[in-house]
Amino acid sequence: MSSIRGLAVLALGTVTATVVAMAMTVPPAEARTDDLVRYAWIKSCAKGDHTVPCGKWTLTLRSGRTVRLDDARVNPRRANGTVDKDAGTTFAVSGDGRVVNYLRGDVLVVRDVTSGKVVPLPGRAATLPKGLDQASVDTMLSEDGSAVVIDYLDEEERLPSLLVDRESGKIATLPAKINVMGFSPDGRHVLTSRYTDDSTTEFVVFDGAGRVTASRVVPQILANNSPVALANDGTTTAFVVTGAMTKKARLHTYSLTSDTVSAAVRLGVSVNDGAQRLSWNPAGTLTLWTSFSEAHGGQVTSAAKRTVNARTGTVHTVDSFPIKNAPWSWWLPGE
Repeated sequence: MSSIRGLAVLALGTVTATVVAMAMTVPPAEARTDDLVRYAWIKSCAKGDHTVPCGKWTLTLRSGRTVRLDDARVNPRRANGTVDKDAGTTFAVSGDGRVVNYLRGDVLVVRDVTSGKVVPLPGRAATLPKGLDQASVDTMLSEDGSAVVIDYLDEEERLPSLLVDRESGKIATLPAKINVMGFSPDGRHVLTSRYTDDSTTEFVVFDGAGRVTASRVVPQILANNSPVALANDGTTTAFVVTGAMTKKARLHTYSLTSDTVSAAVRLGVSVNDGAQRLSWNPAGTLTLWTSFSEAHGGQVTSAAKRTVNARTGTVHTVDSFPIKNAPWSWWLPGE
């Protein structure tokens, strides 16, 4: 199974405000209860003709403060015990910005951002399968961080991924040859996709026990565009399409039950923003995260969080902030 976190960067909306961050590093335990993650990042350093991850995994919070995670592994360990200093480790942030997931040494852990409390994932989810490089694992957290998918990127695609309920400690397995696209807002469903022998794309929804609750071969317009969001009903999706020529962004919804794509609604955003993540809210509206660059494919300089009315496409900016120092890797809430 291969995760598709952050694969698509489509041309979308203008960042309308910039928040200047204070360059202050504080211990995790000192973070305020309302001071949650804006994005997680790791510094980029030059090495010959390329760049490599360096420094510490760092959280930039809503106040602009930064929290350095001294216990988070930066460079993955290979199966033979050596360290790959040209690669970075997996990292994930819950959609609400309250929980982060990373490797602490050789153990997958979660950290409560406000309290600083760190605990390993339950049971076999905490450690990687024998013989697997640490660079060959990817993770994704649910909106509140109570559930996590662990994706093993083995070349043979034989290792099933794990769906972990952190509260109960129960672990379910998902088929190896699927792509995880995201959780429903309540964390009770996981949206995945797989390529069929007929060269089509099938969407498959699983519940927390790893049971299939919905599946359908989807239209090409949905299969070829992202990000995609799954609603709490486990069947309604929303997705963004950007015009190949005009670069104008449009929003559609699609029902796995009725196999129906809605008419397009225009999103009131500019072509210099790329869609990073789309998610439904429990109230039925959408949250869209975008990243801003001066030119298509250029360096990202800022990001924004917006709410979107799924019926009208009306967009409201909730937050915007700079992405500083051209990091080697960075993750938004929900990624």
